[in-house]
Amino acid sequence: MWDFPRVHIAIVALVVLIGCLPFTVSFKLPMIVLMAAAMCYQSVQVFPYTPLAKTEVELVEVPASVRPVSMMSVNVLMENTRYADLARIIDREDPDILLLMETDQVWHDALGNVLDRYATVKMHIADDHYGLIFATRLDPVSVDLLWPDADDTPALKAVLRARDGTEFNFIGLHPRPPVPGNDTAVRDKQIKNAALMTSSSERPTICMGDFNDVAWSWTTKRFKRYGGFVEPRVGRGMYASFHADYPFMRLPIDQIFLTKDVNLASFDRLESFGSDHFPMAVTVYFDNDGSTDHES
Repeated sequence: MWDFPRVHIAIVALVVLIGCLPFTVSFKLPMIVLMAAAMCYQSVQVFPYTPLAKTEVELVEVPASVRPVSMMSVNVLMENTRYADLARIIDREDPDILLLMETDQVWHDALGNVLDRYATVKMHIADDHYGLIFATRLDPVSVDLLWPDADDTPALKAVLRARDGTEFNFIGLHPRPPVPGNDTAVRDKQIKNAALMTSSSERPTICMGDFNDVAWSWTTKRFKRYGGFVEPRVGRGMYASFHADYPFMRLPIDQIFLTKDVNLASFDRLESFGSDHFPMAVTVYFDNDGSTDHES
């Protein structure tokens, strides 16, 4: 849990540090040292997710001869009733791949017209906040719902064929959050297992979803290392996706990861539609020879 409020801890430490400077208080020097150390440590953890850091993935312009692949992931919030607002966002973005989370039967029915436009739809409809709908208009090689650990929370792995013929992996995740009653070890293992799905794969891979884990956590760093992923957020900003209603609580927990053989054309956080999460969108394309430099 302490991975989440690193920015908040750094701010509190700075405020206490500045606040105690003009006053004579007991243990003033140890307090100054302790607050300075806390602020520096927390700042180092979140620094990669600021525009001051070096980017991991370069934004590249899509060649005129290439048809990119657009993707969108959305935690709809099961209790949210602004179905039409989300439908308008999907209509406008028109993603080739759509991943919806927290989808119950009501949400499925409300978005029926949207889903009808996709040739392939795979779903796990549930009323426990862990429903999932995957839809794509790309040619599927395989689309499977998986349960990567001793948990009733599904993950999705699809092998899809882009319009240029490139086959790539798409992984969608929504593990349980670290709250009382949910064991974080289960969440962490599910995230790790998802990375292991791609660690020996020769295909380009994109992973999206509500990880219920911040971008700078140990679990997410391990996920990136095991899966060979890079992250669009690094060097650009937090693009905090949750909580949409409370700016002071916003954290980057809706993730997008790419392997280094994927070209990033765009990456964005979209507008609120009543959920506690913002939608996340990304557009990519592939090199036929797989030779592209992603470092900037």
